[in-house]
Amino acid sequence: MKTVEKYLPGGRWQPADRRNEYDVTNTVKVSSVAAVRDAVCELYRGVFPTASFDRLWIAFHDFEQLFDGRLPGYEGCDTVYHDRQHTLDMTFAMARLVVGYERSATSEEHIGAERAMFGIVVALLHDSGYIRRNDEPRRANGAEFTIWHVSRSAELIGAYLPKIGLGHWAATGSRVVHFTGYELNLDDIELDDPKDSLIGHFLGSADLMAQMADRCYLEKCRDRLYSEFVLAGISINAAAGLTDNVLYASGIDLLRKTPGFYQHMAMTRLDRNFNRAYRYIEVLYDGRNPYMEFIERNLRYLDRVIKRDDWSQLRRKPPCFTVLKDPLNSVSALVSRRLADLNAPASALTTR
Repeated sequence: MKTVEKYLPGGRWQPADRRNEYDVTNTVKVSSVAAVRDAVCELYRGVFPTASFDRLWIAFHDFEQLFDGRLPGYEGCDTVYHDRQHTLDMTFAMARLVVGYERSATSEEHIGAERAMFGIVVALLHDSGYIRRNDEPRRANGAEFTIWHVSRSAELIGAYLPKIGLGHWAATGSRVVHFTGYELNLDDIELDDPKDSLIGHFLGSADLMAQMADRCYLEKCRDRLYSEFVLAGISINAAAGLTDNVLYASGIDLLRKTPGFYQHMAMTRLDRNFNRAYRYIEVLYDGRNPYMEFIERNLRYLDRVIKRDDWSQLRRKPPCFTVLKDPLNSVSALVSRRLADLNAPASALTTR
């Protein structure tokens, strides 16, 4: 049986096949709110043994209500790439970064239990801006908010934090979430305390690491992220015309450009903008970083696929966690209609 290395806390190893719904160590089911909540609380208890986690439990509960469409005023998550699993995977990576940092920091450098908890709440809500409100003009899908979804998330975070007794963090939360997006120049995000900037670096790093280290990252880019970009108006700029400004002609075209995105955008953020915050993962795994290793593994595989021009090698079919009954087919239909409206060939859409 083909195996990959399985990371366990404390540097222990054992062979295992990584499952589609599990984190990079194949130990936590990151599609499960309860599993991620319990894993985060266990990590935090190791460095904050006397802290109360009541507000953290409430935040996970409210996150689940929001994404499942059971929170009054919201329709739930219907974006197929930025689904529930992505946010939970990112949140778990965020917790690992915080704990790795706390273990290696001096007493004066510690960020403390409340700031750490605040960071997790922001992580849980960092993509909440994709979720449609009941009182706003009807849109076909939350992906249409892509370009300004972080500002929408910031608004929700600012309103939510006071509800769980973290109102004094509301203004900071509304700013720090922008480390996960592209709406603001990262150097222009103003924060009074350097430790809040650290939280921002952890958030931005966790967001990039978790999605690019996903076992099914390549399939999700081709079949889901491209669809979101079409619905957002990013793949094809209708105002410029079909031949003048086609950023991604298809899901496969997006994948062909992914190595360049990693080299010129992602690594610039991880290394320069976020000051190599990803290295704090290494504290937990004896100097190794399972996220960065899995990213490299994904990109090596992508390189082979591109060179052979054999896209049939991308055949994983991961589950999708949204409020839609048939999310991939539902969004595929929306994308086909959008492309038809632009007089683009429907064949540009990669479907399963």
